[in-house]
Order: sequence, then structure tokens, then C-alpha cells
Amino acid sequence: MGISRRALVRQITVGAAAAIGLPSFARAESIGRESSPALDRSDIDRPVRLHRNENSIPSSRVLDVIRGAAASTASRYPEAHEAALRTKIASLHHVYADQVVPGCGSDDVLGLALTAFACGRTVITTTPTYDRFVQRASAIADSIVTVPIRSDYSYDLDAMLSRADAGTGLVYICNPNNPTASLTRRRDLETFIARLPQACHVVIDEAYHYYVAGSSEHASFLEAPLDDDRIIVTRSFSTAYGLAGLRVGYAIAQPAAAARMEAARVSSGISGIAALSAMAALSDTDHLAASVKRNADAKQEFCNQANARMLRTIDSHANFVLLNTGHPSADMVEHFRKNAVLVAGPFAPFDKHVRVSLGTRVEMQEFWRVFDLLPPSHVMTM
Repeated sequence: MGISRRALVRQITVGAAAAIGLPSFARAESIGRESSPALDRSDIDRPVRLHRNENSIPSSRVLDVIRGAAASTASRYPEAHEAALRTKIASLHHVYADQVVPGCGSDDVLGLALTAFACGRTVITTTPTYDRFVQRASAIADSIVTVPIRSDYSYDLDAMLSRADAGTGLVYICNPNNPTASLTRRRDLETFIARLPQACHVVIDEAYHYYVAGSSEHASFLEAPLDDDRIIVTRSFSTAYGLAGLRVGYAIAQPAAAARMEAARVSSGISGIAALSAMAALSDTDHLAASVKRNADAKQEFCNQANARMLRTIDSHANFVLLNTGHPSADMVEHFRKNAVLVAGPFAPFDKHVRVSLGTRVEMQEFWRVFDLLPPSHVMTM
């Protein structure tokens, strides 16, 4: 007996919702918004931004600082505020201030690392990984080697090691990785780094570190440092701290490596308001904990909704999910764009996946409402 996929999915969605308490967005839509106030979309900002892995809820303490800091910082160069932030970050991670390299977001800091260590040399990373780094590396490095990700979505460190030689200047590892939100085991990374050529530096991008919960396979290179002068660890204020619009990030490295990155700087660094806001964010540990908890709840709800529609996700350790939609990625991105929802993709070789940031409850309801507008893609047999 044949049944259209869409009809089957709607039956399963409604049935699963009734069985385990999930909201059935398709059914609520047919009943009407008046009887389902949770689906009132009148106050959603358009477009719904689920494509940049932002945390849309900043700290109230940070907002107070921003309101009060404009008058005192707008007319002054930011050196003093940046120095204060550098000192606060150093204290947080138990390092010296000359090991801290602040920047205008982690993109800026990654660019400094590339300029310092990759000019005229080779960069090695995986595919897919953070696309902005790959684009920047392609413009700066002599060549870039991208090794396909493993079937378990971790970095293929053996394959990467086989491509490393005396001409390799930098290895880039995003952990958790973007766009897969997957982890590469710490002990495997340690073995890998120890076997790299001595002239090769390693960037460990920990932009999503705070979202990794209770994994025995993960330990930050800042919380459990490795005694190796070649390691550069980067962090961002754009994710868990909710400061994407202020552009603040930083690297921690040994003094010699940090000095080379500072020498590569062509701008004066972050603004005074951004530095003050980042310091306030570091002090507001309650907001950080709430952001992580809210993300965990949103991730569980997202997976519940995906399962109810018989969709598969890659196990996420970040604030986004790589979702297998069953449709070509480019078509899905365009479908959502036409309905004022932004998602990211495609990411080779995941040609049917889109990356979905975990937004507010109303934003995620809107995502699933738009998903359920899709026509049947094929016929499934029972």
C-alpha cells in the first residue's frame, strides 16, 4: 500500500505529539491561532535568523553597561578598556596578560593567526568546517589542504597528519566543529599534535565550548592546557555570551606566538563599548549558565520535533543542529528564505542537510511551521 510521505509525516507528527506531549504545529495551524497562542507569530522579528548561530538573549548586566558606556567611550581610543579586558581574560584562564590576543570577534583572531603563521605556507583542516576560516585561509596561505570528515563526524587526524610536512604552517581544528556540531576526542588531538612537525602551529577553535555538556571525550585546551608552545586556542563572545553584534573574541597562546599575532594586527582592535561589555559578560556567570541550559532544552525539543517527522540529525554539542531534511540543501535554504526564515547550507558532502541555529521557542515553532509547508517529496511504502 502506498502513502505519500507528507501524509504519513503529518499522521506521525500528530500521533507523536499526543503521545509524548509535543506541540503539533501542523494541527495547531489548522485549528487557528486563537486557540494556540503559543503559535502567535505577530511579534517575531523578520526574517527569523537561524543561520548564524547567535544567542539572541544577551545579559541584562551587559545591556546596562552598554547604555551607560556610550558617552564615556565614544570620543576615546579604546586602549585602556582593551587592556582591562585582556587582564580579566588572563585572570579567568590563569595565564599572563601577554598570552591574550583580543580581536573583533574570533574571525579577526583567526585572521591574525593565519597572517602570523600561514603566509607562504600550507594550512591543513577538515571539510566541512568553519567556512569563513577556509575562505580567509585560501586568500592568505600558499595552499590549503582539506581532509574529509570521518564517518563518525570527527576530524580524520591520521589523514591530516599524512599531509603535514615541513611546509605546513597551521592546522585548524574547530571543536565542536561547525557545521556538524560534532566532537573530536581530546586524547586523539593530543596524540595528533605531538606528531606534527615542530614548525607547525595548531589553532583549536573553541567557539562552542560552553555548550559541551558532560562529555568524557572533551576537555578544553584552556581548562586542561597541553604543554606545547604551538597551540593557539580561540574563544568567542558571539555564542553563549550573546554578543555577536559587538564583535569580541580572543586567543590564548604562549607569549612568543601571541606576540607574532599582535604584530600581524592592522587595526587598533575592539571598541571601548565592546571591551566593557565583554568584561560584564564574563562577570555574569548566571546568564552564561542560563544560556547553556536554555540551549540544551531547545536542542532536546528540536530533536523531538525532528524525530516526530522521521528526520535525522547529527548529535549536536553546540547551539545549532545539522538536520537531514530529505530534500536538496539549496532547495531547502531557498524554501525557508521565501518564508522569511534563514537557515544555512549547503555543506558538502551533506547535500540534504541544513544547519539550524537554536533560537527562541517562537522562532523554532516558526521553523517547523515553514518546514511543514513543504510538498511531498516522494512516496513511501508501508
